[in-house]
Amino acid sequence: MNVDLFDFDLPRDLIALRPAVPRDSARLLQVSGDLLADRHVRDLPAMLRPGDLLVSNNTKVIPARLTGRRGTAKIEVTLIEAIAGDCWKAFARPAKKLRLGDRVVFAEDFSAEMLARGEGGEVTLGFSVGDDLLMAALDRHGRMPLPPYIKRGDSANPRDNDDYQTLFAERPGAVAAPTAGLHFTPELLTALEAHGVERATLTLHVGAGTFLPVTAADTTEHKMHEEWGEISHTIADQVNRAKARGGRIVAVGSTSTRLLESATGADCVVRPFSGRTDIFITPGYQFRTVDLMMTNFHLPRSTLFMLVAAFAGREVMLRAYDHAKSQGYRFYSYGDASLLERAP
Repeated sequence: MNVDLFDFDLPRDLIALRPAVPRDSARLLQVSGDLLADRHVRDLPAMLRPGDLLVSNNTKVIPARLTGRRGTAKIEVTLIEAIAGDCWKAFARPAKKLRLGDRVVFAEDFSAEMLARGEGGEVTLGFSVGDDLLMAALDRHGRMPLPPYIKRGDSANPRDNDDYQTLFAERPGAVAAPTAGLHFTPELLTALEAHGVERATLTLHVGAGTFLPVTAADTTEHKMHEEWGEISHTIADQVNRAKARGGRIVAVGSTSTRLLESATGADCVVRPFSGRTDIFITPGYQFRTVDLMMTNFHLPRSTLFMLVAAFAGREVMLRAYDHAKSQGYRFYSYGDASLLERAP
């Protein structure tokens, strides 16, 4: 499909720079075919049914942005993807100042060697520490990898350490937040449980590729980035049981949606999954598991907007986005949310 079909204008003043407080006070646009209803996230229990299953992503964002020195040259590094316990792909700026074997020093006891060079500023770095010690070093010296449209400068902002982490975060490894999950509070989870909505969690470590623009003219020419995910036997069984008894599967975010669909066979049975997925969902895709999707408002011409267009219908989503803009909804990672019903 022509990528221009997924384009729209967005005033910059609708881009949220901070999340709503409290989180569940964010607005929630209900989208069900021709129905567009303005609600709030705290209304979610009344919008779901007893027996529905809410599936969220328990990945935890790591402080993946670092500032270091190669000699006197300042080097900015943003981690992209783990290759081994002490080895990561990363974006470096300016990458042209780095040669193979160069060492970037982030702190007296924390550095990395450049092992390989890729395209577009991508490098492979071998760190002086690995695994848990690397995570501890990132906690001390790193900053949250906020999206490029949220400017914070070089200094870490302690507020973002909490704001850019979901209530479900348990397993470190993401370099971007599964943003639909940012709207949940303990009070909302209690209300969902009281309403009879069950919950389950999976893991998809969100990669930096989620922010990359689609530069191809046609969706068939776009290469989707890979992300690592896992669905346990227990969670797969829970999803299948909910479907069998008539409960709806409510995916919190595009990440949960993509992994659930990656783990579903042609027989519509969800199976345990552990590995990488590069599933690219565009209009025409037949969804096998997810019935409802809660998701934020996405960038134009992005793979995420293509996914929601596939889920609810392209014309439906363009109309929903026009409504959201006219009503002052806040967009992108720290913005408001929508609850989408799958198109027939």
